[in-house]
Order: sequence, then structure tokens, then C-alpha cells
Amino acid sequence: MKQSAYWLVNVRLESGYSYGDGVIAGTETELSHIRVENGCISAITAGERPDDGLPQQDAKGLLMLPAFQEMHIHIDKTYYSGPWRAVRPVKDIFGRIQEERELLPKLLPTAQERAENMLNLLLGFGSTHVRTHCNIDPVIGLGNLEATMGALQTFSGKLSSEVVAFPQHGLLRSDAVELVRQAMRSGATHVGGVDPVTVDGDMEKSLQTIMDIAVEANAGVDVHIHDRGETGMATMHRLADLTEQAGWQGRVTASHAFGFAGEPSAAAELAERFASLGISVTSTVPFGGLIMPLPMLREKGVRVGLGNDSITDHWSPFGTGDCLEKATRLAELYRFVDERSLAASLGFITGGVLPLNEEGKRVWPTVGDAADAVFVQASCSAEAVARRARRSAVLFGGELVSGALDAE
Repeated sequence: MKQSAYWLVNVRLESGYSYGDGVIAGTETELSHIRVENGCISAITAGERPDDGLPQQDAKGLLMLPAFQEMHIHIDKTYYSGPWRAVRPVKDIFGRIQEERELLPKLLPTAQERAENMLNLLLGFGSTHVRTHCNIDPVIGLGNLEATMGALQTFSGKLSSEVVAFPQHGLLRSDAVELVRQAMRSGATHVGGVDPVTVDGDMEKSLQTIMDIAVEANAGVDVHIHDRGETGMATMHRLADLTEQAGWQGRVTASHAFGFAGEPSAAAELAERFASLGISVTSTVPFGGLIMPLPMLREKGVRVGLGNDSITDHWSPFGTGDCLEKATRLAELYRFVDERSLAASLGFITGGVLPLNEEGKRVWPTVGDAADAVFVQASCSAEAVARRARRSAVLFGGELVSGALDAE
């Protein structure tokens, strides 16, 4: 596109809900025309097409939705776009870490290429923001970070990103503290960690070190917490303590946070504390032996984001890169089958941005919003989630970055 000002015409926008017997029965839409200037929405009109001489892109009735956010993925270590390989069985996480020590140097020469291929996949599915975790360990040093930063530079102007310096082999266990500090000086935006109890063996020292580095670097925190039961809960409570002490409200994330899947009243109490401190949770929507209480977390006010985590790597052979599929899985798992619940599921992959509020008033898009959007073949958000609608085009900063719309 590369235009400072133009019109998106015949864009389908949600305009309200229809009701039957006092409940939401459907979603109403209307065709609108949206003027984009310097990467933002500067006007929204309906009726006759504009006739001001500006270039026009015809959406031909495609539904416009907020752009998606991939909030937990590892683009630095993947088999994606390479030969098929299933996962090699190991006994536990330490067996997987040992496998990584052998595997990562072999993957490094093609790490940037594979990361770029994965970013292209994510973008095509509508994700214009990506938070990626990147291995920082004595085996690979900053090699994976360099590959990750190179891949993100290739996609500059097509998506925004955050990079977590992730000591997969243990911040303390692998003596990676100084490497993580170097990573923060080399472009990482968040300090990571993994299972301060199980992997690092010292919850207090591990969490305190993570927070110390974050404060030194004025950076965010994103810690993998797979530990369940009392161990997981104690870890998250201590993370909340340190967040409050450091004044790091709104800058901390617990990834996976499996401890929440334990005793309901204790989980609800911790959720309220997370919400008050602005501590977010990212999830892959696990199912089977572990069901996370994601609806409860949202009801308590915790910001919950979804991510694909692994895409065909040595940890898991699964993963599609499609965040909308994650929202669909979430809706199916928790039986979000009515119009409003399905539509609200979209908020888990858009940073909470929804076209309509609970009263059915349009709150997105509005004049002044960034022109970041996904154009889908669906009649409304609810259908897009339930049917995993096909993405036709993706817009970022007003630029068409994936797919196609007809130019006139």
C-alpha cells in the first residue's frame, strides 16, 4: 500500500446486537468506509463511497476485526519449515534440557531463517504482535538472541514484538545470570525464568534475581511457572510480593501458571491479587489432564493472553501458529457457545480489544486507533471464533502486510 492517506471502503463492522426473548440472539453489522492516515484511523463513514480523490482499497464486505497478539511463543528453536521430526521421549524436563544442549548448536546455523518462516506464518494468521521467548544459556550463549533479533528486523514495519531473555536451562542451575544481563543490553525486553523451585532449586533466590535484573534493565518480567499445587501457588504468591515491592505493577507475566488449576478458593484469592497488581497470565489453553480456570481469571480481572508456545519442535510436534484457533479451542473447552461468549473469546487474542462492549455499543474501531486489523470471511466475531474464519488480509500501521484487498 505505502500510502500516507487512503480509504478502506465497504468494510463490514459490527454495529450492535439483536435480541430475542431478552437475550442476545445475533450480531448486527453495517458496511462502512474507513480513512487511514499515517497508520491510524482518521475517519469512519457510512453510505456513499468517499469522493475526495484519495486512493481506495475495496474490502468487499469482509469483516474487520482487531489484529491478533501471539503472547507466548519460541521462534528461536523450531523444526518448522524443515524436515519432519517427532518428539524424542525423555523422562522429565531435565532430559529435555540435556537434549537441548546437543540440539541447539546444530539448529543455530538456520535459526534465523526458521524464525522468519515462523513469523511469516503467524502474520498470515493475523498476529501483528509477537512476544517470543529466546533461549539464553551457556550452550548457545547469545546466538539464538542474535538470530531472533535478525528475524524480527526482517519483519520490521510488519509487526511489533517483545523478546523474553529465557534461561531455559535454569537461571541459577545453568549459571546464566550474567548472560541474561547481557541479553537485556542486547535488545531483550523482558527477563524470563523457569520453575524457580523445580528447575532452579531456590525459589527465593531465583525470583529475586529475576526481579533485580528487571529493575536494573527497567524491563518487564515473564516467568514460566509449570509447577502445580502448593509449589506453583507459593511461587506465584512470592512473584506477587516482589512485583509489589519493586513497584512493577503491570509489567509482570506468569506464563502457564499451572498452580491456578488447583484448589478453587485459593486460586480465586490469588487471581484477585494478580488483578490488583496487573500481573498477567499467558496460556496455551491446555486440555486433557490439566484444565486451567481461564474464565475465572478473566472474571477476576486478570489479563489473560494466549500463545502457541511450541510449533513442531523438540518439546512438542503440534502447533499451527494460529491464534484464532486458540480462541476457538478456548470457546469449545469452556462451552462458550452463545453469541456474546463467542464474541468475547476474541479478546483473549486481541489484548482485550473487542468490537462491541457488553451493551452492544461499538467501541472498536474508533477515530485515532492504530490501523491494525484482520479481515476475515465471517459475518461477525462469534462466527469468526466458532468457525475459525479464513483470514483474507492483515493490516499493520495502515499497511497491508499479508493477504490482499482489491485496489482501485
